[in-house]
Amino acid sequence: MTRRRVGDAEARRANRGWWDADADAYQAEHAAFLGEVDFVWCPEGLRETDARLLGDVAGRRVLEVGCGAAACARWLATQGARAVAFDLSAGMLRHAAHAAATTGVRVPLVQADALALPFADGAFDTACTAFGAVPFVDDSAALMAEVFRVLRPGGRWVFSVTHPMRWIFLDDPGEGGLTAVHSYFDRSPYVEQDETGEATYVEQHRTLGDRIRELVGAGFRLVDLLEPEWPAGHEGTWGQWSPLRGRLFPGTAIFVTDKPAN
Repeated sequence: MTRRRVGDAEARRANRGWWDADADAYQAEHAAFLGEVDFVWCPEGLRETDARLLGDVAGRRVLEVGCGAAACARWLATQGARAVAFDLSAGMLRHAAHAAATTGVRVPLVQADALALPFADGAFDTACTAFGAVPFVDDSAALMAEVFRVLRPGGRWVFSVTHPMRWIFLDDPGEGGLTAVHSYFDRSPYVEQDETGEATYVEQHRTLGDRIRELVGAGFRLVDLLEPEWPAGHEGTWGQWSPLRGRLFPGTAIFVTDKPAN
């Protein structure tokens, strides 16, 4: 485990391999929380059924970016959306296909790279992701530009990521995760690597300002930035998310943006 610069090709290989290999374990651990037909924005438990960050999706063409097992896309389909879900990982898409079979809620599934979307310009009314793709690509500004391209004018792009403030701390849900140990301004990715030094998992850090500049640079308008508070009575732990940390500082940032109509 280290922090070092990782190029796009190495990051892509690492994360595709990681999520293919970890898909079964990830679903076994988190499926109950995420649900099979549900849209949960973050470990704090904020759901789209309550937040309505995407607005009325009935009849709209919606793209789930970095869908994982595509629970969000299936929920969107039950709300009348014409949803499409894509992910880089075949392992995660395998779980998406299985969930479609067990629930009877089917959406088109596409294996694709978020930096080269296989969709036409203006193909979608809305794009969204809950922790998918954005933190895992080297050039997230290019991802924003790709999403902008496939949205129609007036379309909406909403995504959640780990709150950038969390990068100051260790990934520890307990007392050890309350002490600042890293510079907020160090953009070096978090990297897990094998004995040869090849990356096996890569997660990128951007500051809040970085994210806003990426979005504005792509042409988006920032509508809102949510920092969900830890809800009373929520005692669950998800990785480095915990009641202890959640009551002190934000764990998730949700960016709500749109593509100007003109």
